[in-house]
Amino acid sequence: MNFDEMGLDPELLRAVKRQGYSTATPIQSQAIPLILAGSDVLGCAQTGTGKTAAFALPTLHHLLTKKPPKQPSKGRRKQRRPIRALVLTPTRELANQVQKSFSTYGRDTPLRQTVIYGGVSQHPQTNSLRSGTDIVIATPGRLLDLMNQGFVHLQNLQVLILDEADQMLDMGFIHDLKKIVAEIPEQRQTLMFSATMPGEIRRLASRWLNNPKTVQATPEASTPDKIKQSVAFVEKPQKAAALVDFLQSVDGERHLVFCRTNRGDDRLVRHLKRERIAALAIHGDKTQAARERALEKFSSPRPPVLVATDVAARGLHMPGVSHVINYDLPEIPEVYVHRIGRTARAGAEGESMAFCSGDERSYLKRIERLIRRTVDVQRLPKNERQQQSTAAKQSLAGNSQPQQSGTTSNAKSGSRNGGPRRRFKPRSNASAGRKRNRSSRRKQRPANAKG
Repeated sequence: MNFDEMGLDPELLRAVKRQGYSTATPIQSQAIPLILAGSDVLGCAQTGTGKTAAFALPTLHHLLTKKPPKQPSKGRRKQRRPIRALVLTPTRELANQVQKSFSTYGRDTPLRQTVIYGGVSQHPQTNSLRSGTDIVIATPGRLLDLMNQGFVHLQNLQVLILDEADQMLDMGFIHDLKKIVAEIPEQRQTLMFSATMPGEIRRLASRWLNNPKTVQATPEASTPDKIKQSVAFVEKPQKAAALVDFLQSVDGERHLVFCRTNRGDDRLVRHLKRERIAALAIHGDKTQAARERALEKFSSPRPPVLVATDVAARGLHMPGVSHVINYDLPEIPEVYVHRIGRTARAGAEGESMAFCSGDERSYLKRIERLIRRTVDVQRLPKNERQQQSTAAKQSLAGNSQPQQSGTTSNAKSGSRNGGPRRRFKPRSNASAGRKRNRSSRRKQRPANAKG
């Protein structure tokens, strides 16, 4: 379907053509007409399918064609704009990207947008709210904080959009979401988009959406056919060395490594730097400026290895990722699909490697059950350092055989870790005699003598 056939506002159509788009993607063709008709929509679409434009364009059209509700005047003060559309996203990076889409498509319109997230000063955000804004794109935590401070009022909201709803639940935002939705009028249009549709998402949709229309652009939990998937069975103590070996043995421009925790993310980056491999970390504890610098360097001609938590699993623009490495397998199998989906984009090919320890085998079984295929097992190459270490151990074991009489074997003279004991030089006769003389003088000294 072409955008011209959807009945969008002419100003929005000009913006779409300016971006070089004429034909809508499957999720856009299904969702935009339903949203324009005023229906609540529950959409299942993965990152990269044009999902943001699927809800941004009809939302902008809705705000342009419907006048905002009248606000009570306060003396002679100029009436500020009420917030009429709210987009909730799980991460700051995704909030910025959604805001850019609204700004791009709404450039020729008088509508204003404000992006709100934590990790930065709230003063620019509160100043924008004071001056009035039509659309707010926010992460739940900072939005709820500003609501409690009295900067955000949602009593005039007309459109509520939950983007990447399943990821917000995985990140523990469910209680914040419930508090925010409780402050929004029931008479509204609600749009919920999610890459997967677990039971919790469907239960929330039944509570917050009114007779929603369901649209699905891609099969749930599908993986691109052009991704070569492999798994290597590596125990946790050997994972860091195995990663170094893998990175040194494969070709590729950009390598994205996923860890489970923020501390593990930083620890792995330090290890890679000790091995003289350029690496940067990106996770929720990093400041917004640090995360933006990491993404900028990762997109440069000489990118470092990017070690990330699931904050980078979806929603971020990362061009040209050649390899995705699951250093830690995710507990939720759908997350694996999002992680490896960062490669093989826009028709390109890509590879994914997973390191599976003994206690993660159950996670691997769930993943294979979800994607309906068995991941190929790959043996990792051993580098020269490991081979030398193995040879040294074998040599040490060979030298520990019993020796001739008059000598002591390594097994007896070695330290606890197998190394040689420290040998002490025996005292000479002269030093022993001086010690005896000092002892005899102390015994001959009178008891009342002063030292």
